[in-house]
Amino acid sequence: MQGDPRSHGLWERSAPPPPATAPLERDTEAEVAIIGAGFTGLSAALHLAQGGAAAVVLEGAEIGFGGSGRNVGLVNAGLWVMPEELPAVLGAPHGARLLDLLGDAPRAVFDLVERHGIDCEAERQGTLHCGVGRRGLRELEERARQWQARGAPVRLLDRAETARRTGSEAYAGALLDERAGTIQPLAYARGLAAAALRAGAAVHTASPVLEVEDDGAAWRLRTPRGSVRAKWVVLATNAYTSRVWPEIRAELVHLPYFNLATAPLGDNLRRSILPERQGAWDTREVLSSFRMDRQGRLVFGSVGALRGPGRAIHRAWGRRALARLFPQLGAVEFEAEWYGMIGMTENSLPRFHRLGRNVVSFSGYNGRGIAPGTVFGRCLAQRVLGQVAEADLPLPVTDPVPARYRAVREAWYEVGAQVAHLAEARF
Repeated sequence: MQGDPRSHGLWERSAPPPPATAPLERDTEAEVAIIGAGFTGLSAALHLAQGGAAAVVLEGAEIGFGGSGRNVGLVNAGLWVMPEELPAVLGAPHGARLLDLLGDAPRAVFDLVERHGIDCEAERQGTLHCGVGRRGLRELEERARQWQARGAPVRLLDRAETARRTGSEAYAGALLDERAGTIQPLAYARGLAAAALRAGAAVHTASPVLEVEDDGAAWRLRTPRGSVRAKWVVLATNAYTSRVWPEIRAELVHLPYFNLATAPLGDNLRRSILPERQGAWDTREVLSSFRMDRQGRLVFGSVGALRGPGRAIHRAWGRRALARLFPQLGAVEFEAEWYGMIGMTENSLPRFHRLGRNVVSFSGYNGRGIAPGTVFGRCLAQRVLGQVAEADLPLPVTDPVPARYRAVREAWYEVGAQVAHLAEARF
């Protein structure tokens, strides 16, 4: 994508082609202009079009260019924050409302996949949060207790059962969340775009929004070769926010994350490693994730950027780490590698912003973009259509607040991941 094999890697190679789109080359009008063709923007476009609103999506690059097309593909329920902490942080009623929405968000993803026939390698076998050592297991025990108290279908697996389901003896246990699963994320984004187009939305790629102007009655969004005048604007750019409303970018700390994909494994290895096709990640501070794709490739990822010295460091670490986790693999070569940026907030919770008259935005997914992005896009559509009031949304409206020491923290995430992965080679 955009001529960079490390931007989307395996996902670009294995996704079905995107629907036909073109740059905006005229001045037009719509009820809603949506900036960004990722999960949030495309979900909003789909639900708006289904609700009878004229919606236009403006994407600066290609469908799924940002985090939507680069991530691991885990369709998780909930957030990083423990369930019982949300009401204390957000207050009533938003804490309970957000828990209910995101707890059921994977179902919304898989329902859309089924309803619109999206070919995205969907697997509804759950996910495994794998505990590293006693400390990691205690964290999972507490997560299990809190989710089970809410009636969620999660259960704690012991060491033996975890080894059977992962193919690795490295973990003290795992939390199986039966609500969750995996998808091919770029394929899902392209499928959402196709569904939105069929519903009547317009999607224009290679159409970056250069400036916005409020004329008092509507907003004018200008692109290099055209413009859209709309009553409502949905900003759905998250970590890849650039020119317009830069306060969203200032609020988010970029955390780089990379993935490495092996060649397709043989039948014996496929029966040994993640035999039930759950996606998995661990409790380390510099975490690792792993999953299988439809062709039997093992996709293995962690914090870090595949650029400069990081490329060699992380690739070498990936080989060592896989050898420790799955000695049955033997020597591995990687068929594809790619990375992107995650937008992190101060308290690991997403944000809802009203950025101007009739300008709304969700952002700050903290590595949980697929299911939240899908349902937040639906929420934005419901708000624009007048189906829900602002007070009834799952998050309170807040003003963007610049992240403290953002540049320093971003540099530390990138360099710190290199240090951590280099240090693992010594022990």
